[in-house]
Formats: sequence, structure tokens, C-alpha cells
Amino acid sequence: MTNSLLFGISTFVYFFAMMLYVSYLAFRSEGLGKAATLTLIGGVVVGTAAMLLRWYESYQMGIGRAPLTNLYESLVFFAWTIAIVYLLMERKFRIKTAGAFVAPFPFIIMAYASLNPNEIQPLIPALQSNWLISHVVTCFVGYAAFAVSFGVSFLYLFKVKAENNPGKKGEGFLGYLPAAEVLDEVGYKTIAIGFPLLTIGIITGAFWANVAWGTYWSWDPKETWSLIVWLIYAAYLHARITRGWRGKKAAILSIVGFGATIFCYLGVNLLLSGLHSYGG
Repeated sequence: MTNSLLFGISTFVYFFAMMLYVSYLAFRSEGLGKAATLTLIGGVVVGTAAMLLRWYESYQMGIGRAPLTNLYESLVFFAWTIAIVYLLMERKFRIKTAGAFVAPFPFIIMAYASLNPNEIQPLIPALQSNWLISHVVTCFVGYAAFAVSFGVSFLYLFKVKAENNPGKKGEGFLGYLPAAEVLDEVGYKTIAIGFPLLTIGIITGAFWANVAWGTYWSWDPKETWSLIVWLIYAAYLHARITRGWRGKKAAILSIVGFGATIFCYLGVNLLLSGLHSYGG
């Protein structure tokens, strides 16, 4: 069995998990909810096995590197981290309904990954560094936390609109969601987790850049957009802590921040040229 086959299986498992979460939201069946969680866990398990097998296969080819260095590998790792961060959040806060808004991400990302070349190739010189794993892992776990906050923030906007309209407060799936205050708190806590990880990722990236290119910061498009993302989430946390920003403003800023995150990750690599262009 090859890593490509296992990644293909994980894509289908993520798809079924997404459908089960949506069904749970629609039919409010605890059985469907449990099945959704177990299926998503299954996707994580298969994805873990696929990454480990890809790592092993790289050693068999005489390359021997972590599967984190090209667009395909970063996509599957991103999908995997989103699933894990969401499962941890679901267990901590008991908000299974958020799965209908977060679970689609791993499937969509894996589906997009399948459209990209997946050959195992030797590392280019710039990537041959001990900083690789720490930089990539911290950045992508931070991105995953932002993805979960994005999904929860959308839920918050729907929920608060219903709570402000007494006539529709308990109608449809909105009546099945946790209180808006709970969703707001979950969105904040996931960003509070993701922000320091992104900060570590930027710092390790700067040290890596100094080793690879002789400078800690060169205003490369990827570096610039990483700073923009960092500033957005720093503004979110600053406004919440010092000015008490909560609710709609915070949710909108969380959504904007994730949009900037996606552009930093994919848009920069695919649309702009720079020192990080190899990521595309």
C-alpha cells in the first residue's frame, strides 16, 4: 500500500465525516453526532498513517525527509491539523454542531491536494535545515486554529442574528447551537492558541532565512503577508483584552484574519514570486 492510496482513502473519510456532521446538524441525532466524530477521528488516523508511510518511503528512496516541504505535502498536513484541532475543541467545549462548518475544510483541502503533483522529491538546498519541522509545524497548527475560529465565527454571526430576532430565535438549526457568548469565547480561545504558534513560526522562519539566505528578513511576499496575518490577529487580541472587543466585531476580524491567512499560504505561493516560490 502506497501513501497516495492512503491519502485517497483519508479524503473519502473526511468527506463522510463532513456529511455526517451536516446530517447531525439537520436531524439532531446523537447517533449521527457520534458517528461524525468517530469518522473524523478515522480520517486523522488514516492521514497519520499516510504521512508516516510517505516519510518511510522517502528514506527508501534515499531522500529521507519529513513530508512537509512541497505544496501537496503542506496541504495534506494542513487538513490533518485542522481535523485534530477541531476534535480537541469539540472535546473541550462540547460544540459538535461546529463540525458542520469546520469539517468541510479537511475534505476540500485534500480534494485540492489531489490535483497537485505528489511525487517525493529531494529537498532543494534552502530547505535542508533543522529549522524545517519546527517552522512548518508551528505555522500550520496556528493556521488550523485560525480555521476553527473562522468556522465558529460564522456560526456566531448566524446565532447572534437569531438571538436578536425573538420571532426566529428557536427556529431551524440555529436553535440547536450553543449561546452566542459561548461561540464568541471559543473563537477567542482558538485564536489565543493559534497566535503564539504563528509567532513562533515566524521567529523560527527568520532564523532559518538567516541560515539559508543570509538575512533574517527580506520583505519577501510570504514574509510580508505573514506579518500582515500576525498584525490582524494581534489587533484582535489587543482589542479584546484592552478594549473589550467581543461579538460581531471580533467575529468579523476573525473571518478577515483567516482570509489573509489563506492568501498568505496559497495566494502568495501561487500568484506572487519570491524566495518562497518553491512552495508552489
